[in-house]
Amino acid sequence: MRLTDCYNFHDFRRMAKRRLPGPIFDYIDGGADDEVTYRRNTAAFEACDLVPDVLRGVAEVDMSVTVMGQKLAMPVYCSPTALQRLFHHQGERAVAAAAAKHGTMFGVSSLGTISLEEARKISNGPQVYQFYFHKDRGLNREMMARAKNAGVQAMMLTVDSITGGNRERDKRTGFAIPFKLNLAGMTQFAIKPSWAIDWLTHERFRLPQLENHVKMDGGALSISRYFTEMLDPSMSWDDVAEMVREWGGPFCLKGIMSVEDAKRAAEIGCSGIVLSNHGGRQLDGSRSAFDQLAEIVDAVGDRIDVMMDGGVQRGTHVLKALSLGAKAVGLGRYYLFPLAAAGQPGVERALETMRTEIERGMKLMGCTSVSQLSRRNLRFRS
Repeated sequence: MRLTDCYNFHDFRRMAKRRLPGPIFDYIDGGADDEVTYRRNTAAFEACDLVPDVLRGVAEVDMSVTVMGQKLAMPVYCSPTALQRLFHHQGERAVAAAAAKHGTMFGVSSLGTISLEEARKISNGPQVYQFYFHKDRGLNREMMARAKNAGVQAMMLTVDSITGGNRERDKRTGFAIPFKLNLAGMTQFAIKPSWAIDWLTHERFRLPQLENHVKMDGGALSISRYFTEMLDPSMSWDDVAEMVREWGGPFCLKGIMSVEDAKRAAEIGCSGIVLSNHGGRQLDGSRSAFDQLAEIVDAVGDRIDVMMDGGVQRGTHVLKALSLGAKAVGLGRYYLFPLAAAGQPGVERALETMRTEIERGMKLMGCTSVSQLSRRNLRFRS
């Protein structure tokens, strides 16, 4: 299967599955518990129909949006995701370059495999830094100071991961960082030698944002233990309010799902929120972000930039979210599978496919700009 044979999310996913050892593919592909929320994230879009207008003169369309003061050339962005060089040796370098080429936002994770500073050199376009709240308050302050020094415009605090989700696919193979595979997991690596060659012939795997705090050697603190031992489950709204004040710029909370929390985020001075259930990887049985979008936009959409992610696989999914009032839509697995399949060319092809689908969809909806999308263009199935 070649990259030119990939026309949609499912094609990229199949290509990645052919290349990656099973444990790594399942790490990207899997969710928590029974993966109910993971499946629901995409299914939610199917209960919503688009109602197009015609004869509107749509020879040209403007799909640009402004989010937290940053202008994006299209209304989707690459959500920050962890461990990208585990999937392909280019990792975040490929994603940052592809996002810059398409004029959209790119997120660097605390668990990223290149440094904030390097990512900033690759792309001087819109960028956010995603981080977690640690028990060590000094580490939290250090991370914000480092981001500011690197020239990052916006901070994104993930608030739905004070402990790790129950990801049973990973348990079955023994997947962990550092690797502690069981026999079944090791067998899967053995039958995909191209990944192993790629892994062994490129630079050492690192977590630059955390390497002074999470060591990857023999007595290492694993990624799973990082979530259970270093993150602070006692994090409160007062803690976040203090961080918002200390940052003094655009500050976003990722993982908001209730109206009450959205209102509180606006009250403490956040610039944006991302409705997200972490791709179905945390609390299984939780609601999809798309299903929560309308009531949260109604509650705070005039005070704060409301974004969402989870389950987005098509340009029409993006149009539905924008019609409900989302300012922009985050992509995760949508770009991770192309990254795993083909590196930077894969991510570029995926983003170009999404751009084309959004442009085509807007023309077929009779819209020349994102601002013309509204709930008038939607109907929900009962």
